[in-house]
Amino acid sequence: MTLPRSFRLAALIGIAVAGSHPLHAQKLEALWYTRGEGVTTFVEHADQISIVAPQTFSMDSNGMIRGRVDPRIVAAAHEKHVQIVPLVTNPGFDQPTFHRVLTNAVAWKNAMHSLAAMCRDNHLDGIQFDIENVNIKDKELFTKFVRESTDSIHRAGCTVSAALVPRLSDDPGGNNYHAWIYENWRGSADYKALADTMDFISYMTYAQHTGGSTPGPVAGYAWMEACLKFLLSLGVPPQKISLGLASYSDWWYPVWDAKKSMSLVRGSDIVHQRAVNLAKAANVKPTWDDTQKAYYAMWENHGVFEHLWIEDARSFMAKLELVKKYKLRGYSVWVLGTEDPEIWTALRKDAK
Repeated sequence: MTLPRSFRLAALIGIAVAGSHPLHAQKLEALWYTRGEGVTTFVEHADQISIVAPQTFSMDSNGMIRGRVDPRIVAAAHEKHVQIVPLVTNPGFDQPTFHRVLTNAVAWKNAMHSLAAMCRDNHLDGIQFDIENVNIKDKELFTKFVRESTDSIHRAGCTVSAALVPRLSDDPGGNNYHAWIYENWRGSADYKALADTMDFISYMTYAQHTGGSTPGPVAGYAWMEACLKFLLSLGVPPQKISLGLASYSDWWYPVWDAKKSMSLVRGSDIVHQRAVNLAKAANVKPTWDDTQKAYYAMWENHGVFEHLWIEDARSFMAKLELVKKYKLRGYSVWVLGTEDPEIWTALRKDAK
């Protein structure tokens, strides 16, 4: 655990008081991710956010880090006392890029220096790793890398966390799709070792179905709870878990790929309002699935069905109950700017 930093505003980054536990014992820690399109939403709702995590820094194959935080985020975070904890990604979630950092001594050393400098020079509250698409063969190296970098980052005065892809178990699954996603996305995190090392983890219990899968919930309630139960069964303390919540919706539709000369089913992450507009244009009323805790709809377009799974305020608040049920530290939401605006109203009522 790192000691809280004194509050100050630097020329590039403003920071608030940091710590490895939620800001207020009686309140859930609310971490919201943001990209370019979510800046305005953050400024509008910063008073309801504990941590803002801009996806703005990336690490190249030489271990060097580049990026910056939008000054509007800095100003709003300073005004509302919101912690700034940007993400560090492997750009495009490219597997060879991060594999080289793990296996090249010079790149490894550069990464240690770069991470500490990123924290110190920008006066950040913390750093969150968002390193994805790591092959399971690099599992031990990834854990070692996080341990060593956590020491460097803590000495620079920042908290350390990681956004981790969830899994139901250590069973790779029954077909080649499940084996592939386990070996490259779900299986490479040693949750217990990483949680013991870092201040907390953001457990990304969303993207249950994606553009590369069949249609289905963005984050079904039963699946989320099963993933969480597996994490807890490994001995990860609830106070170190920030549960991933989705604010985006998903739409599946057929396309023709001219380059490949073939038809494909494409799934797209869309903002809530786009989902509402699609259902309205198709003249369908979405149906609530009480098992998945989400709305869904499907309709024919020239005889071919399109599918829609919607995350709205009702869905969001239903899944937020898991955070309370298991007494977790809080929640991590992907991503600002895609949400149903009614979520903010519901959260404010829930906080009373």
